[in-house]
Amino acid sequence: MRVSRIAIATGVAASTVLLLAGPAAAHVSVQPQGEAAKGGYATLNFKVPNERDQASTVKVEVNFPADHPLSSVTPEAVPGWKIDITKGKLDKPLEVHGKKITEAVSKVTWTADGSKIAPGYFQQFPVSVGQLPEDADQLVFKAIQTYDNKEVVRWIEEPTAGGEEPDSPAPVLKLSAASEDHHGGGAAAEAGEDDHKADDKASAEGDKKETHAASSSSSDTTARTLGIIGILIGVAGVAFGVLAGRRRNA
Repeated sequence: MRVSRIAIATGVAASTVLLLAGPAAAHVSVQPQGEAAKGGYATLNFKVPNERDQASTVKVEVNFPADHPLSSVTPEAVPGWKIDITKGKLDKPLEVHGKKITEAVSKVTWTADGSKIAPGYFQQFPVSVGQLPEDADQLVFKAIQTYDNKEVVRWIEEPTAGGEEPDSPAPVLKLSAASEDHHGGGAAAEAGEDDHKADDKASAEGDKKETHAASSSSSDTTARTLGIIGILIGVAGVAFGVLAGRRRNA
């Protein structure tokens, strides 16, 4: 009797854990690699699990927050998936690295192209983003998941402070405090900013090369001119000497 009661209690407890953990872990979520600091760059992983037993996920759409547009959104190539990036005009341009940004990514769509998320599996879709806003504590990314049986699941419900988790919660990215260098967490988080710095560096090096080339060309021209003048003076001197010698002989 006692053993039976213990077994039943254990079974009920295990079932409760499964019931609580199952739905909470099944929805589309977003997590940074390292940290996502305010004002910095980060690499985000959108984790998409398959909830169905008889269907596979063939399409994932992630909508980026319009109230806090991101100037840089670069998805990583995922084997077996085609990526489409949708951009939209900004009502208020962003200024990043001294440049005005008039449009930003509004949606990234991954469509199965030789691959699927089968039952019992999940897939991660990495995206490098930045600059993260400094005036927000979190970003909400509404996602839409499509199965090969035409079923569509909309993960678009925003959580409320102190409230229960919605049935179909949208992925939420928590932002950490701004770091001193505004780089975010780790080397992966700096990828977006490194891209911009690389472009600026390449441009600067190109200008230096052009200036050096122009200087070298000018120096070569001057040297050639002086050389020709020297040759002419030498020829004139020889001619003068020959004529002077003839006059003496005469």
